[in-house]
Formats: sequence, C-alpha cells, structure tokens
Amino acid sequence: MAQTFTSLSAPQVMLWGVLFFGGIYLGFGALTWLLTKRVLPALGIGRVLDPRPLQAGQLRRELGQSGVSVLIFGLGMVFPWGLLQLGWARLDGDAGWRQVALEILVLAVWNDVHFWLNHRLLHTRWLRRLHGPHHRSFVTTPWATYSFHPIEALMLGNVILLPMVVHDFSFWALASVPVFSLFFNCIGHSNYDFFTGVSYSHWFAASRRHHLHHAVHNGNYGFQFTFMDRLFRTRIAADAAEPLFQAFHKNVRKKHGAATTA
Repeated sequence: MAQTFTSLSAPQVMLWGVLFFGGIYLGFGALTWLLTKRVLPALGIGRVLDPRPLQAGQLRRELGQSGVSVLIFGLGMVFPWGLLQLGWARLDGDAGWRQVALEILVLAVWNDVHFWLNHRLLHTRWLRRLHGPHHRSFVTTPWATYSFHPIEALMLGNVILLPMVVHDFSFWALASVPVFSLFFNCIGHSNYDFFTGVSYSHWFAASRRHHLHHAVHNGNYGFQFTFMDRLFRTRIAADAAEPLFQAFHKNVRKKHGAATTA
C-alpha cells in the first residue's frame, strides 16, 4: 500500500483524500447520530448531556462548514505525499503488526498533545475569533466534528507532518490517525454520556469533558485523554454547567406553567 500511495499523482492523492475524509465524516457522523438519537435511548443505555435544544439552522451550518474542512483535509493530503516525493520522509513497507500497533499508540498520544497545543492557541485572544465558528455549537452534535474555520482546519490537519520527518512510519499507522481522530471526535461531540458509571476523569468520559468545553467555553482543551489538561491545570469542574441547565429547566417550567394557565 505504501508503494501504491507514493506512485499516485498529486491530483489523484487530493481526489482520494477528499473521498476518504468525506466518507469517514459522513459514516461516523451518521452512526453516532443513529446510536445517540435512536438505538441507545431505546435500550436505556447512557444519557443526553446537554438538554437544551439545537439552534435554528445549526445542522445546516455544521454540515456546510464541515464540507469546507473535508476539502481542506482531503486536498491537504498532498503535503504528506509531497514529503515522500521529496525524500524528506519515508514509509516503512515492512512493518509487522506489532510495530504498526505501537506506532498507532504513539500517534494517538501525539494527536492529543498536538490537539491540546493548537486548541489552547485557538482560545487566546489573538486566535479566538477563528475558533468562534466551531463554538457556535453550544450544544454539540456529531456533525460539529469538522465544523471549523478554514484556518483552524489547517492547524489541526497538519498533525502527521512532524512525526513523518522524525520516524519512518508504516502507511497503515499514518492512515489510522484521521480514522481514530474522527471516531473519538464524534464521541466527544455526541452530547451523549455512553458510560455513565465511569468517573469524570476516565478516558471513556471524553464526551462529558468536551460537552462542558462547549457549554462554558474555557478549559478541557484535551482530546480523548486527560494528561495535558492535568499537566497544565486546565480541567473544568464536572458540575461547571449545572447553573446553565438549572436556568434552562426553570425557564421550561415557567413556560409550561404559563401555557397551562392560559
């Protein structure tokens, strides 16, 4: 597969990149939506995290912005391909499954570090406006996973470039990065607690942590893991959004009472 990838032309790489990113975005998004809206609630598994309704036109906006990100990520595949063409990076075509598994683990950790650093930068006053389009989704959905400003997409999309120039990774390890990244991203933006029995700091509670990031806007800059937020003390308290939800429920009760009286 490594040889096949390097033998492609630049237009072919970009075309396959767009199809690949578009396919995993639509596939994981649809699966997560189906699970959290239909299957799991019907089975009594898990719970919705943020009870507030979506904004008018939110899904249309998320899909539109994500379409631009898909194009950026897909066309951007020409950059790792270019590193290989220039000889600045190489693919290990002889890697066994143990090496591939270890490389995926290393890349998963690096992905969290890379995401935290870029995400923290996007919350500085210089770059906050570029992160604004993503944070328009106060209540998250799986379709918000790629709903970025183009500059943010460029920042997050370069995650494999540095690793490629310091180590000869296998093709499959590098190809796994957007797959596991989007998978975890869909979970984080699902607005659904899949594992209600685990602690807030558990890896499986990532959806709880990221939904709080969208609800209160600061802290919980990490991706799937918690080590960067622990290290830099940027964790959000587990009950940080409770005043928002209490106010929402109070408003609903008030409206319901007014409607009943009328």
